[in-house]
Amino acid sequence: MKISTKGRYAIRLMLDIAKYSAGGNVSLKDVSARQDISLKYLEQIVNMLSHAGLVRSQRGAQGGYRLARSAEEITVGDILRVTEGDIAPVSCLADTANTCPRAAECFTLPFWKGLYRIINEYLDNTTVSDLLNNKKNDAMDMSLYI
Repeated sequence: MKISTKGRYAIRLMLDIAKYSAGGNVSLKDVSARQDISLKYLEQIVNMLSHAGLVRSQRGAQGGYRLARSAEEITVGDILRVTEGDIAPVSCLADTANTCPRAAECFTLPFWKGLYRIINEYLDNTTVSDLLNNKKNDAMDMSLYI
């Protein structure tokens, strides 16, 4: 699994909005300048996030974007699923029903399921607030997941 530029930039966008909104709205032009990301690309990303209900927009002089929920309630998993689609490490896990004809005798399927579970748990237990406050450690204790 490789996270695309769109996914990485979406996380940066959400962090920027959370950090600079202070109860108000943040303009994409300001985000673009701070994050050194094309305004056109940010417009595409924010449109996806808005349709998914993660950000809200407001037009006008005081317009811009703000988080639709608190930074403590929005997870990295929420953001990546909007921008990346399914984040399964192998295609046979991408659908809710595994339609692979070899699933019943696949020796590696339990491994892929375990990896997928760990990925989802980590992404779903890391919030925008955690990233802003640097609460997630690079050296995650993997014993929590084994």
